[in-house]
Amino acid sequence: MSKIKAAVCHAFGEPLVIEEVSLRAPEAGEIEVTLDAVAICHSDISFWEGGFGGILPAVYGHEAAGRVSALGDGVHGVKVGDSVAVTLIRACGHCVSCGSGKPTVCETPYDGATGPLTTTEGGTLYQAMATGAFAEKVVVDQSQIVKIPEDMGKDAASLLSCGVITGVGAAVNAAGVRPGQDVVVIGAGGVGLNAIQGARIAGARRIVAVDMTEEKLATAKEFGATDGVLASEGKPWRAVQKLLGRGADVVLVTVGVAPVYDMAPRYLAANGRVIVVGMPHLDQTSSYSPILVADAGQGIIGSKMGDVVVKRDIPWMVDLYQQGRLKLDELISGRWTLDQINEAIADTKSGAARRNVIVFNR
Repeated sequence: MSKIKAAVCHAFGEPLVIEEVSLRAPEAGEIEVTLDAVAICHSDISFWEGGFGGILPAVYGHEAAGRVSALGDGVHGVKVGDSVAVTLIRACGHCVSCGSGKPTVCETPYDGATGPLTTTEGGTLYQAMATGAFAEKVVVDQSQIVKIPEDMGKDAASLLSCGVITGVGAAVNAAGVRPGQDVVVIGAGGVGLNAIQGARIAGARRIVAVDMTEEKLATAKEFGATDGVLASEGKPWRAVQKLLGRGADVVLVTVGVAPVYDMAPRYLAANGRVIVVGMPHLDQTSSYSPILVADAGQGIIGSKMGDVVVKRDIPWMVDLYQQGRLKLDELISGRWTLDQINEAIADTKSGAARRNVIVFNR
């Protein structure tokens, strides 16, 4: 049992507390990673706010990178010292979803309350999202780890663990965007920018970003959007239809705001698909007209973590990054220390940040 520093949530919505906690050694099939970077995702913020429920006290954080520092029995494919990305995608490998190539929706439950983290007194400390990466080290299942190049910056690599695979994967895997199709991305935040990159990589004809500010629309164009429409316009879907000459083949909703989903089908052409990426709080609902969706042959599809297979898709995205075809460094808005995590969360909540990253200077 080792002692590490972690940012602990004791009450929803209250500042995280930097304190010493206990982390047990990796058991069979597990890996200990000493972290160099962990990004702040809006899902972390939603958990911290209490929007997704969960147990307290808890350690959040799930978008990380570092070096392997210990191995449990039966681990294959990595060794101590390897550089790795750490994801929240814990896959058993034997349930129906895993066997069908859908590890992001693994059906084997995991109880973070009985995980490797405890308080220094031995009390329960919830390992949120099977990761608990707002900490100096993590112990996770080997399915959550992907090797990355030794010379790749850990701050950039950490983004691959959630925000990038979620956005790129939503366009490429869940939506199956094909060359020549038209795509609308609602929300030009961290995930939205990656959905735009995914649509660009897939060969979309037009990629229309929809957001509340001109500044974000300008950023969206840097990442591959061909056009931008202000969501503050009375009926922004009409502006999109005018740009495209019809509705979109794919609408990717990357913001966790339920009312946006009410409007999303209005952007669609016949046979188009809305891809549900952003996750509103559990108490929020949305509504739409089923007859209009059915009559136009449209669909609404959920996409969790971009439907990725991490050991296939993260190496592919690393290669795209190394070729200069996938932007990662440009996604980082600020670098912070663990002691500054509450300021970094506040900056992320302001909406100005693409991705804030906590870095551990070792």
